[in-house]
Amino acid sequence: MPLNPDQQQRRVLIVEDDHSMRDSLTHLLTAADWSVTALADPLRVIGNLLSFQPDVLLSDVRMPRISGIELLKSLPEGAPPMVLISAHGDIPTAVEAMSAGAYSFIEKPFDPRLLLNVLRNAADRHLLSMDAARLRERLARLSGLDRILLGRTSAISAVREQVIDLAAAPTPAMVLGETGTGKELVARALHDLSPRSGKPFIAVNCAAIPATDFDARMFGDGGEETGAMRRADGGTLFLDELSACPPETQTKLLRAVETMEAPSSDGSRPRKLDLRWVSASNDALEAAVSAVSAAGGLRADLFYRLSAVIVRLPALRERREDIPLLFEHFITHYAQLYEIEPPTLSAEDIAALMAHDWPGNVRELRNVAERRSLAAKRGRGSILEAIGRDGEIGDVPETLRKAVAAFERQLIGKAIRQHGGRMDAVAEALGIGRRTLNEKIVKLGLDKSSLL
Repeated sequence: MPLNPDQQQRRVLIVEDDHSMRDSLTHLLTAADWSVTALADPLRVIGNLLSFQPDVLLSDVRMPRISGIELLKSLPEGAPPMVLISAHGDIPTAVEAMSAGAYSFIEKPFDPRLLLNVLRNAADRHLLSMDAARLRERLARLSGLDRILLGRTSAISAVREQVIDLAAAPTPAMVLGETGTGKELVARALHDLSPRSGKPFIAVNCAAIPATDFDARMFGDGGEETGAMRRADGGTLFLDELSACPPETQTKLLRAVETMEAPSSDGSRPRKLDLRWVSASNDALEAAVSAVSAAGGLRADLFYRLSAVIVRLPALRERREDIPLLFEHFITHYAQLYEIEPPTLSAEDIAALMAHDWPGNVRELRNVAERRSLAAKRGRGSILEAIGRDGEIGDVPETLRKAVAAFERQLIGKAIRQHGGRMDAVAEALGIGRRTLNEKIVKLGLDKSSLL
């Protein structure tokens, strides 16, 4: 478990060219039980960020080689907060410091108690943010969310955040989305990230069970078959295609959700169970709460019981900028599976990917990647053929521009991540000049900090 900030020694990196001031600050902070590293040269700060890993930086503003504000602007993404001090403090300098991202600005001579309090607050905020970031990173790794819900658009990023936030909650959750958007994968992620992860995850496809067998499959208490409720005890019960649940069974299911008891077939006392309900439907919200008398309809009271929290999965056409990234992921996977080189995508291939509506969503995209890989193994094929379209796509020029822009955005983003944001290396890897790279980053609206 992460330590509370009050339970661990804070670390401060002091950057001060004046020898007497550097010693004074070191003495003050050491006496206050801080772990201290003090530097006279601001150009040595970046190296010490990795070796010392401070929780806060304390820097003078006016120094001979670079100023404190220039140092602040040069810090990498995720660096600890910086507090600036200066004997030449004035309003314009303070405004510039805060605009550049400084945590605080303190003028010399300073009150030691004020300085310690500001540094403590800055360090604690950094420690808490790092603990939260490490937890989320660990959770994402455990559930494979970055792989399961791959993409960089705001729509899919919001889903990942929601899954992490809701995983530990005991309340029933409903996942809504079109066919192929990954509803069961989200349900499994909710289970894998929860305190129930060591217990069973039982998935029931309500649409695949005959109405005559539904009671036994769901509520069976032994004998020839143990029902899904009993098998999921302690874990998670996932009801897929919930709206296909037979109307005559919905009353019994509603009572089981309300009482958390599995009924007995012989009339004996029901068995108390501890499980989390997760359900899914590819229906629109209004359609899912249709009248119980309608064919396949879901009664409203059951719907509201099972939808205490709702996760809505976006259709692939609603996050088109993720298509090249997803396709690259799938094509690489199948190329490894079939022991071939990933086929190179032409401009026409990219345009075809971006122009298709993807009614089958991510599942359809994965199938297209597999068909394209199988064709490549035989030395032929194209994306149009893999999609199943023989003719040319309409409005090629406009779509092509959009497709190429999306693909360029993906390639540049991938190169920036691979080379840790070192732009000279990125430009060299892409085979373009640094100036051209900068122009493309601006034109494509890429945010370097969000890629690292």
